[in-house]
Amino acid sequence: MTLPVNFDSVSVDAILADWVSALTEHGVESVVVLGPTPAGGRDDREVLAVHPPRLLGPAQALAESRDFGAGWRDSDAPLVAWQDISKSAFVDQAGRWRRLWLAHGHQTLVRVAFTLPAGRAFECFLFSPRAFADRSEAAALAWSAFNIWPMLKRAIAEQRLSLSPREQESLNLAFEGLTARETSLRMDCSERTVNYHLANAMAKLQTDNKLSAVQRACWIGLI
Repeated sequence: MTLPVNFDSVSVDAILADWVSALTEHGVESVVVLGPTPAGGRDDREVLAVHPPRLLGPAQALAESRDFGAGWRDSDAPLVAWQDISKSAFVDQAGRWRRLWLAHGHQTLVRVAFTLPAGRAFECFLFSPRAFADRSEAAALAWSAFNIWPMLKRAIAEQRLSLSPREQESLNLAFEGLTARETSLRMDCSERTVNYHLANAMAKLQTDNKLSAVQRACWIGLI
């Protein structure tokens, strides 16, 4: 089961287009954002956004690979990775996604991870058609990603799922560990109303309990 992703959202595409444009001086031409599949395993992830859109195929191949997956996140690997994917040592690892990106003229990637609970992560991949001279270029891209991520994360979350303000507030307070009674006092409403909002949120998140709803909301980026 996969929650639908709408790639036609103007706001997300506009953010990515402006971001890529701002990174022209660094040679970045493409950006991919991956996130955990809400009902999947630790290694399951999906494409949340890609620019330009014509590179959706190579982006999906990257998402389907196990590169930078749970094994990477469980290790002492850095949150920021920089690779020259044109080097034979990487291409020979049966990485279909690498061959696809090379076929589109891309040589280097910088990956920036934003960790989530239970070993998941959002990942931003920035691709360039040229090799980087040194780590300072990768560091500049990482800094750019950390700066834009709050806005981009919010736009992607809103694109994927729409919760009412009260449904969102109920989930946020559940994430903080509040009971329905405590939440009702904070929201100035009855417990029945809180449970009503939580039930609506659970239905939209395609889960049947509050804990799973909170977890899935985190993995989508709503919390």
